[in-house]
Amino acid sequence: MCIRDRGSTGVTVPPLARREAHFALAVPDPKLWSADAPNLYTLRARLTREGQPDDRRTLRIGFRTFHFDADRGFFLNGEPLKIKGTCNHQDHAGVGVAVPDALWEWRIGRLKAMGSNAIRCSHNAPPTELLDACDRLGMLVMDENRNFNTSPDYIEQLRWLIRRDRNRPSVFIWSVFNEEPMQGSEAGYEMVRRMVAEVKALDDSRPVTAAMNAGLYAPKNVSQAVDVVGFNYQPGEYDRFHAANPHLPMISSEDTSAFMTRGAYESDPAAHIFASYDDVQSSWGNTHREAWKAIATRPFVAGAFVWTGFDYRGEPSPYEWPSASSFFGIMDLCGFPKTAFLLHRAQWVDDQPLIDIVPHWNWPGREGQPVTVMVLTNMDRVRLVLNGKTIGEQDVDRFEMPRWQVPYAPGRIEAIGYRGGREVTRAVVETTGAPVALRVTPDRMLMAGDGEDVQPITIDAIDAKGRHVATANLAVSFTISGGEIIGHGNGDPNSHEAEKGKSRRLFNGLAQLIVQTQAGAGPLVVTVNAPGLRPARTSIGRLPATPRAQVPPTASVQVIEGWRQSPTFPEKPDPNMKPAETDMNSWLWLGAGELQAAPEDKRWIVLRTSFTPRRRVQARGGTLKFGGIIGRAEIWLDGRQVATKPGYDEAALAIPLPPGNGERIVTLLVENEAAKPGGLVQPVAVANH
Repeated sequence: MCIRDRGSTGVTVPPLARREAHFALAVPDPKLWSADAPNLYTLRARLTREGQPDDRRTLRIGFRTFHFDADRGFFLNGEPLKIKGTCNHQDHAGVGVAVPDALWEWRIGRLKAMGSNAIRCSHNAPPTELLDACDRLGMLVMDENRNFNTSPDYIEQLRWLIRRDRNRPSVFIWSVFNEEPMQGSEAGYEMVRRMVAEVKALDDSRPVTAAMNAGLYAPKNVSQAVDVVGFNYQPGEYDRFHAANPHLPMISSEDTSAFMTRGAYESDPAAHIFASYDDVQSSWGNTHREAWKAIATRPFVAGAFVWTGFDYRGEPSPYEWPSASSFFGIMDLCGFPKTAFLLHRAQWVDDQPLIDIVPHWNWPGREGQPVTVMVLTNMDRVRLVLNGKTIGEQDVDRFEMPRWQVPYAPGRIEAIGYRGGREVTRAVVETTGAPVALRVTPDRMLMAGDGEDVQPITIDAIDAKGRHVATANLAVSFTISGGEIIGHGNGDPNSHEAEKGKSRRLFNGLAQLIVQTQAGAGPLVVTVNAPGLRPARTSIGRLPATPRAQVPPTASVQVIEGWRQSPTFPEKPDPNMKPAETDMNSWLWLGAGELQAAPEDKRWIVLRTSFTPRRRVQARGGTLKFGGIIGRAEIWLDGRQVATKPGYDEAALAIPLPPGNGERIVTLLVENEAAKPGGLVQPVAVANH
């Protein structure tokens, strides 16, 4: 934005104290931030000391107004806006929770493409990179506190969250807890009342909520202490609670918890597979269709946060091991859409015609048997055609979506969408041939050559006519130049394949590579192969870019602590001596740098500790590094002398640590220079090979 204003003020800060400086900047007629037009301004703050630059900070900010109405829901910039949100964990296939910046942006983009306008951070402070993407792309955020606790330490964590995120236009509401057992008690009410007061002291511009799954009607409960009442899985209570508390705004802070396996259309409990027709939900939740209908048809419920936008590692409910991820996601671990994605898109997007058909149409051996066909659309009416013959027509209920039982015949199934009596859009699914080639599809064809830019690349198999084969489950290998494959996945919640390396199986037709550029210009080239199939290759441009300043990597080390020092001795003692288990006094507990001066006639000491190396060192060995020893010394490892230090002056030592399981014992036998301190003057650590 081109608006410019500046101001300054002086402030004196005494040592070890804090002071605040205040002044106003004028922004006449700002362009407002919204989900559809996320207008941002740049605010630069500079601190000077005695006229010289001392520190600076740059913030991206936005201007918007919002409020909750107990009868009419949520309003952004004066306009009603139904919250169409998802709850999300912080992991992605191939990279776990180490999600690169560009991948956060991609994930938010996937949610936006579905028609979503909000996310709930479940259940902890989100990464700042995620919030950066939400600010830029126009995604509202319910920012959530991690611990329900009013002790000073945890209150300070809550304050930290508010201070960190309060300048972000995307953050529109704070949540102080999720499903706490004390929510229906007076003690819980008092705790939330105190937490809300702490939030308001730092930011009185946003409301506070709490995600409640019980206790709504207790005489004293958390709903009486918050600005907006959050409901988790309680659609049956919406009307009753609103009638009893007509002055309290409401939002579904968590709903649905339905199960789907991407690309599967028949449930198989023995294989931990769910059909993707939105017919299977958890014991505590609802189908996607039921949950959204309960919210969309009630203006006083401000909106929804579906559990969850993406599958995530853990919580493979209702199954257990060997399932390794959830089944709740609207998208799978890779962000590939399930039927739930097509369903919500058809329900949440109004400004473009949409129509999709599930399932695929490859059912060999099922000829003549009924296959459930579901059409996901925002049209008024749909006609379904198989191989040129009309199967039937239905008016569209966007909460339920049309279904047919269609006797399977190979060929072409087509859905034609009508609005106002005229055809507007159509979708086609065809029976494909066997896979004959691979296909590689980048998300974008240009990347920054800064060594940091990342994007997902889709791999699928195609038949002789170039059509996607949704039933392909074959092994694929890949190579790359100009970049690095930092992870991969296929969205299978039951997969135990490694997520690093040079190969991966397609799962129900798809796999994903996460590629990162190398610094420099020129193409990034990915090639994929599978036995018996034609390989595929894609070339992605790398634009010259200056890498951001990096903190130099350091070797992984394990600091060795817990040292005990013996009394002093006039003669060389047994290096394998140790204190009695009950001796807390004659052997000192000390750390590196805590040196004791020895009398002239007692110059010998023993320093001893034990530790268990990390798993990698146990298997491969490592290096035992003494940062500095003063005095002549012998180093003993597991009862055997392994090194000596001949001089009194401070010196470092590095000693090989052989592989070995379990506890290791390190002993230093030190002879001090007369009347001078000696021992460990610097830390001791174990480094990996």
